[in-house]
Amino acid sequence: MAKLYFYYSSMNAGKSTTLLQSDFNYRERGMDTMLWTAGLDDRYGRGRIVSRIGLEAPAHLFEPHVDMFAAIAGRHNDAPLSCVLVDEAQFLTRAQVRDLGRVCDELDVPVLCYGLRTDFQGELFEGSAHLLGLADTLNEIKTVCECGRKATMNLRVDGQGRAIRAGAQTEIGGNDRYVALCRRHFMAQMRG
Repeated sequence: MAKLYFYYSSMNAGKSTTLLQSDFNYRERGMDTMLWTAGLDDRYGRGRIVSRIGLEAPAHLFEPHVDMFAAIAGRHNDAPLSCVLVDEAQFLTRAQVRDLGRVCDELDVPVLCYGLRTDFQGELFEGSAHLLGLADTLNEIKTVCECGRKATMNLRVDGQGRAIRAGAQTEIGGNDRYVALCRRHFMAQMRG
């Protein structure tokens, strides 16, 4: 039986790199895959999964209105898929997470989702919350805080590196906007 996997971490832990490596492994063995990424993440152009170490691949876009089950099932009927890989999975809707569960259960295709667990205030994203609840397998991808401890939090910073404590949940950015920290250093920054 195919499984729904959620690989989660803080910023800059190598989620996209790991996804692209998994995709390469399937394709190297002659297996077909389908890649997805969030439509709102346009840092490298729409419809591209790009890692900080230079790997990249084209991907289908998911936005809140996209019926992922129908799109994946249609593609699977044309040419059988061995795996579906989803980047920026924190931006999935509840319905889309359920769609991905159906891909596993009804199409018998494994789905590997990669994303952030929490936002810059330590709150769960919608997609992450539902993946934590429905995924068969949860895997943490680890990175380190400036102190050497495991980083689990995402601190949003301004242009001068100062903590931003309020604002919209989603603001697309990379190293210029976010710093991965352990909980202790994150909480210290949030207190000011």
